[in-house]
Amino acid sequence: VQLQASGGGLVQAGGSLRLSCAASGRTLSTSTMGWFRQAPGKEREFVAASFRSGGSAFYADSAKGRFTVSRENAKNTVYLQMNSLKPEDTAVYYCAAGTSLISTTVTMSPFYPYWGQGTQVTVSS
Repeated sequence: VQLQASGGGLVQAGGSLRLSCAASGRTLSTSTMGWFRQAPGKEREFVAASFRSGGSAFYADSAKGRFTVSRENAKNTVYLQMNSLKPEDTAVYYCAAGTSLISTTVTMSPFYPYWGQGTQVTVSS
């Protein structure tokens, strides 16, 4: 499975970005897709996920109300729409594919065997 994340960039606080993650070698409809981020000097953290069963979403508290994860299975692509961005959202964002079906494990990176290369998001104040 190969995942290709894109859509990062530089945006002012309050702005929006949409990240995309295109998959090849695996049908996304059979995968729980997660978004994680890692800021300089910090550990990688969970942001959002779209469950493989039904496509329902789960969000970190920091993302609730501002970010929306969605998928377009026909294009084998998952998206992360990020609105009302804050400087603290600055990080490298990674997409990942796994099989978790429960909220307790969907936030944990070891449950995602496949990872994209990351895309940089920088939010200026």
